[in-house]
Amino acid sequence: MTTQPTRIERRELVTWLTLAGVGLTLTWLAVHGGAHLGTASAPFLGHYRFHLGPGTLLAPAVAVAVLLASARGLLDGLRWGHVLGFGYVAGLAWAVGLALVDGPGGLTRALTFSDDSTGVGHPPGPLLLLGWLREAGLPDLVIGTLLTAVGLLTVPVVLVAVRGSCGDAAARAFVPVLVLAPYAIWTAVSLDGIVALLGATGVMLGERGSKHVRTGWKAAGLTLSAGLVLGVAALFSYSVPWLGLSVVCLYFARRRPLLHLASGLGALIPVLLATWAGFNWFDGLLTAQADFAARIEPHRSALWWSGISLVALLIAAGPALMASVRKLRNTPGWPFLVGALVAIHPVLRARRVRARRGGARVAAVLPVAPGGRHGPGTPGGATCTPPTTPGHRRGSHGDGDRGGRRDPLVSQPRPQVRQKSAFIRYQMKALFLLVALGPEKVGPATLRAATPAR
Repeated sequence: MTTQPTRIERRELVTWLTLAGVGLTLTWLAVHGGAHLGTASAPFLGHYRFHLGPGTLLAPAVAVAVLLASARGLLDGLRWGHVLGFGYVAGLAWAVGLALVDGPGGLTRALTFSDDSTGVGHPPGPLLLLGWLREAGLPDLVIGTLLTAVGLLTVPVVLVAVRGSCGDAAARAFVPVLVLAPYAIWTAVSLDGIVALLGATGVMLGERGSKHVRTGWKAAGLTLSAGLVLGVAALFSYSVPWLGLSVVCLYFARRRPLLHLASGLGALIPVLLATWAGFNWFDGLLTAQADFAARIEPHRSALWWSGISLVALLIAAGPALMASVRKLRNTPGWPFLVGALVAIHPVLRARRVRARRGGARVAAVLPVAPGGRHGPGTPGGATCTPPTTPGHRRGSHGDGDRGGRRDPLVSQPRPQVRQKSAFIRYQMKALFLLVALGPEKVGPATLRAATPAR
């Protein structure tokens, strides 16, 4: 595998750096020009105190280990189960390392709780989960560690979905991008990691259930489970259910229209149960909108805040976002990108989210977004044979060709395709580390129950 950047990769890196630089400049002008932003929180509008301590050593060590393992091709020789385990452990260590930048209290400082949650339309999921953990008598350190450990299960879940749609080689190349994600500063010690896990699990179950090798009750059961999980996600966040569009696109690309019924029915079950228990999802959404319009919208410039939100998205997703956008039309991972971008849209408009929580809401769906960066040649490896012609039955070829039946979502390999290098990932992690190591206030998102609903 080549380790030299291609011309396209260099151009994407330059484009990303240029856009990020322009965005940061405009943000600086907005802050110092007296624009009505309605917040003074990190990462762009806070006050920073750069410092180094014992807790800052873990994140750089994890980054170096992951980059070395990927650069030397160690992940290519591991069994798939070991790759998933490596991704989870490394991602957990990375998130904990970023949380410890604020010192030993980084795993507990974000666990603030308030009973002032009436009248803001907050979804019931976060309140119930955090309330149950409190009533169980668990100390803050245990709660913070538990939330982080469960939330980081998003890494193997996303890798399974990417492998099923884009191929084994693409999933292995995606490991360092997903593990060393800069948006971990928002998902560590936060319920946003739980939201990300629910959304990714729903998409993964939909991907597994819509494969052509699965039919009958097995396919119905998996897709029904996908809807159930996305329905539960709707009780945690008002924006994440838009990830269901990824499932819709998956079924469309694989020509499995009847699976929409199973997933749709599954998604309705948690929402209807919540309505029976006393929480109407649509009323909560309207209440959140009214709360935003009354308390936040008059003090915030929608134009400036939308621009700052785009800058946060650009930096949090990293250079991989540029490849995802470029390959949107010819990548097997396009359903993931479409669903994630639609889910992010309400947050970018800042319609139902408090200013200091915007980055966390974006982070809840970002793990799925860069999956579209894998081009059509990736699943086949370095050198491949052309796909079979229609009607010509051939042996099994991965998940995309079983018994001559081609999966329309899994792109077929092209001859003499050189595997894309990971140069951008290797070179840009230093920038993300510099951003993550210094700021004291750029830590995990808070868990205030009084936060207006997403």
